Amino acid sequence: METQYLLIDADDTLWENNVYFERAFDEFVDFLGHSRLAPDEVREILDEIELDNVAQHGYGSKSFGRNLLQCFERLAERTYADHDLENVIQIADRIMHHPIDVIVGVRDTLEYLTARHHLTLFTKGHSEEQLLKFERSSLGPYFHGVEVVREKDAAAYREIVERAQMTPERTWMVGNSPKSDIHPALEAGLRAVFVPHQHTWSLEIVDLPAPSERFHMVDCFADLSRMF
Repeated sequence: METQYLLIDADDTLWENNVYFERAFDEFVDFLGHSRLAPDEVREILDEIELDNVAQHGYGSKSFGRNLLQCFERLAERTYADHDLENVIQIADRIMHHPIDVIVGVRDTLEYLTARHHLTLFTKGHSEEQLLKFERSSLGPYFHGVEVVREKDAAAYREIVERAQMTPERTWMVGNSPKSDIHPALEAGLRAVFVPHQHTWSLEIVDLPAPSERFHMVDCFADLSRMF
């Protein structure tokens, strides 16, 4: 096989991520203690806030903390003080202190792939936060480059391919998000591989395209060694 250019997502593709946000949300719901709204209803309101704020504030634990704070101020049924607001912020801040839990099979698979192909970490979010997680993961030696963008849309894919002089027909996006990893990569004329994750963020889930020459699905990250 000719050398392929593999753009590989980070959160919930290489290491666990959203599960920590889900746990933080559960902690937030307990702290909020709303008398009428079920957790799913609180989640709907938080989702609305996150969608409204993402264009201005982007992604990451700091943005999540800001969104939780706004949700708390909207839904709190009791008089609250500064220390209550600080507690909400700390719920989000604790996400950054979790150890990086690299997904089973990732290291061995990256070691196999990097000897045969050109690997670039391609992720979205807060640049400093994502780069810190990448450093803590110790996966750096397997990658030829790292790119953190504010949003992974078709324009972002076209830009990285052009700047890095990748061949679109031999460039694949590998990730767990249909919204950010699969559809925009295909729209940009690239190929894509979907790696499912049970805790993918709900706002990243949309319908997948039908399998084709340009789009493949695997059961887990380790299966990439059989594709490439």
